[in-house]
Amino acid sequence: MWAELAITATMVVPDERTLVTDFSFTPEVGLPGAQGRTGTIHTPHGNIKTPAFIAVGTKATVKAVRPEDVSELGAQAVLANAYHLYLQPGCDIVDEAGGLGAFMNWPGPTFTDSGGFQVMSLGVGFKKVLAMDTVGLTNDDVIAEGKNRLAHVDDDGVTFTSHIDGSKHRFTPEESMRIQHELGADIMFAFDECTTLMNTRGYQERSLERTYAWALRCLSAHERLTQSRAHRPYQALFGVVQGAQYEDLRRRAARELAAAEVDGRSFDGFGIGGALEKENLGTIVGWVNEELPDDKPRHLLGISEPDDFFAAIAAGADTFDCVMPSRVARNAALYTPDGRFNLPRAENRRAFRPIDEDCDCYTCANYTRAYLFHLFKAKEMLASTLATIHNERFTVRLVDDIRASIESGDFDAFRTEFLGRFYASKGRPQS
Repeated sequence: MWAELAITATMVVPDERTLVTDFSFTPEVGLPGAQGRTGTIHTPHGNIKTPAFIAVGTKATVKAVRPEDVSELGAQAVLANAYHLYLQPGCDIVDEAGGLGAFMNWPGPTFTDSGGFQVMSLGVGFKKVLAMDTVGLTNDDVIAEGKNRLAHVDDDGVTFTSHIDGSKHRFTPEESMRIQHELGADIMFAFDECTTLMNTRGYQERSLERTYAWALRCLSAHERLTQSRAHRPYQALFGVVQGAQYEDLRRRAARELAAAEVDGRSFDGFGIGGALEKENLGTIVGWVNEELPDDKPRHLLGISEPDDFFAAIAAGADTFDCVMPSRVARNAALYTPDGRFNLPRAENRRAFRPIDEDCDCYTCANYTRAYLFHLFKAKEMLASTLATIHNERFTVRLVDDIRASIESGDFDAFRTEFLGRFYASKGRPQS
């Protein structure tokens, strides 16, 4: 059944001929008794075997490492952020360079986030973690302690203040599409409003209506830009499903986006966005994917914890992105099969062994914990490079191993074994 399903994006040109593009998705092996599956996303710059973790290069770089390192550690694609690249260096410069991949010397597939997340993070000041725990009352005016509100939303778009120089800017669905087309990624996301779990039910409903209206405007702008930029490879557009923790809103959003069509253009895939209750992540992803078509890929935005991977993949998510592996690496927190640990502890000062004896990354093959301990204590830049290579490889490899476990029929056993070991000591590795 799975192998028979495939979607190919098409572009309607002025003379009404149909042009077959280089973007498609082929579901492959299904996970028995669940919505999980393996598959392949085909893009103009190469294939992505799914499930897959997409490395985040927010500003056209995975911080502290070369694109060549990202390729060598096994990442199949990278994701950059439209908001950041719009402000610096400017999407026109990236376009002139030949697009995101050419600009950063990355030959593989690329994604760009629409900037919708910045609506939330600039507006309320929360960190870039979308699997949240909620404590306290709902509040539509919530803002993180010590933060100023830098973005204001209305039905037409978002007005925001640059975090770089304080200048004022305006994002609309049409502007987001223009920016993302100039950035030239293989996969783009429709402009959406990303709410927090602290917003009231009434605000979530109004926001959902706004995001759907924006999605239709994105489809219309995408069609116009695709036709006017026919000299560039086709760029796929994913609609983003919001709805917070509410089942009826999530299902409604998924159904509406799945059926959306403007001028013959529909979405090539879907993102699952917004803040999610961590304890219900798999359930929420499952609601959404029960409503979405099987023959289009689904990307879960902002997720990288091992338990979240297993839950979301079982519920049918295909790809993921998150800044966390590289962010915590720069702060000397490292992943191992026995959990995450902080390197600058006394026992690592003379630990002349790799971070993980069984890891196949460049760092573990060539350097010891003792050396990384020294680099972090001395505040050497190389510390961030070596730690990031390791954490990104750990994360990419984990999702690759989950994909392999689906193919071999061992998903449940692998999940039990891996999570039992990783969380056995509450995030600290066993010696």
